[in-house]
Amino acid sequence: MAKDWAAVREQFPVLGQWRYLNSATFGPMPRCATEAIRQHFEDRDRTGSLDFLSWFDRLDEVRASAGALIGAQADDIAFLPNAGVGLSWILQGIDWRPGDRILGLADEFPNNLYAPGALDVRGVAFDAAPAGEAFDTEDFLSRIGERTRLVMISALNYASGFRPPLARIGEACRRVGALFLVDGTQGVGAIPFDVDEAGADVVLVHGYKWLCSPTGAGFFYVRPEARRAIEPSVYSWRSHRDWRNVDSLHHGAPQLPEEAARYEGGVQNFSGLFGMGATLKLMLEVGIERLTARVSELSALARRALAEAGAEVPGETNALFDSPIVTARFPGLDPSLLSAKLREGGVAVAARKGYLRVSPHFFNDERDIAALAEIVRLHVRAQA
Repeated sequence: MAKDWAAVREQFPVLGQWRYLNSATFGPMPRCATEAIRQHFEDRDRTGSLDFLSWFDRLDEVRASAGALIGAQADDIAFLPNAGVGLSWILQGIDWRPGDRILGLADEFPNNLYAPGALDVRGVAFDAAPAGEAFDTEDFLSRIGERTRLVMISALNYASGFRPPLARIGEACRRVGALFLVDGTQGVGAIPFDVDEAGADVVLVHGYKWLCSPTGAGFFYVRPEARRAIEPSVYSWRSHRDWRNVDSLHHGAPQLPEEAARYEGGVQNFSGLFGMGATLKLMLEVGIERLTARVSELSALARRALAEAGAEVPGETNALFDSPIVTARFPGLDPSLLSAKLREGGVAVAARKGYLRVSPHFFNDERDIAALAEIVRLHVRAQA
C-alpha cells in the first residue's frame, strides 16, 4: 500500500475532485482512517460496551505510533481533543507566581495569544516578540531570562510558514530552567521533528491538519521531568493509576499514574483517535524520513513556480521560511481573489494575512504543482 507514491494517492479520495494543496487548513483523511472509524462503530453496534477496555488497549497502540512520529516513548504521550484545550490544560497546571513571564511570538495562531494573555489576572506577563520576516534570532533568545517560566512557539507559523530555530530556543530554555512548549499542529507530520533535538518539554498536536485525521483527535507529549512541574488540571476516574481495575477505585485523592496519560481525563474520542492511528500507521509505513523529504521536494517546487510567476516568496530568500507552508505575495493582487480563482480551477489553497498560502503534503505530486502554476500564471497575466 505504501511502497510508492501512486499507492499513497489512492488512499485519498479528495484527489479525485481536487488538486488539494491546503493541508495547513485541513488535511484530507485517507481511506484507511475512514475504515478504522467505520470498524469501531460496527464493533459498538455488535457488542455494545462489553469489551470497552480493549478500546483503551488499541489507544495504547495509537500512543506508540504518535511517540514514534516525534521520537518519544509511548508513556510520554497523552491524547487531547484540540490544541487549544491541551494548551489550557498545561497552562492551568503550572504553579504561576506574580512576576513570572511567558515568551511567545506576536503573530501566532490565536490560541497561542489568548491563553497566555489570560494569565495576566494572575500577575503573569506575556511577552510577544516580533515574528515572521521581522524575527531576529538573537533578539528572541535575549528575551529568555531568569523570570521566564515558559517559552511557547509554533513549529510553523500558520499564516506565513515561518519556521523558528527550535533547537536554539530549547537550548536557551534549558540554561535558565524555563519550560519549552511547541505547538506542533502546524508541521508535525510534514517536517522532521524530534522532541529531544528540539529540546521541547511539551508538544501539542491536533491531528486534523498534517496528520490528516478527524477533528477532535490529537496528542501531546510531556517530558517526564516536566511532569513534576505541571499538575493535571482535569481529574476523572482514570486519574487513579489502577483505573483498569474498576473495583479498586477509591474515594478521595487519586494516586496519579506516572505516565503522561495522567492529564487526559476520562473516556476518550475512540473513533477519532482510531482514525488518527490509521493515518499514523500509514505515515510510519511510508517512513517519516522519506515522507518529509517528499514534502520538502514538493514545497521547493511550489516556491520556484510561484517565484517564476512573479510572486515575492519569502522561502526563496530566507531559510526560516523553508517550510511546507509555502507563502507568496503578488504586488497589486488580492490573494483572496487569487485563491478563489484557483478553486474555480480545482486547486485548493488558502489566503492568510496578505499571502497566498500553498501547503503540499506527501499525497501530492508534481502534477498538482503544475496545475497551481498554470492558473497563477494565467491570472497574473490577465491582471497585468
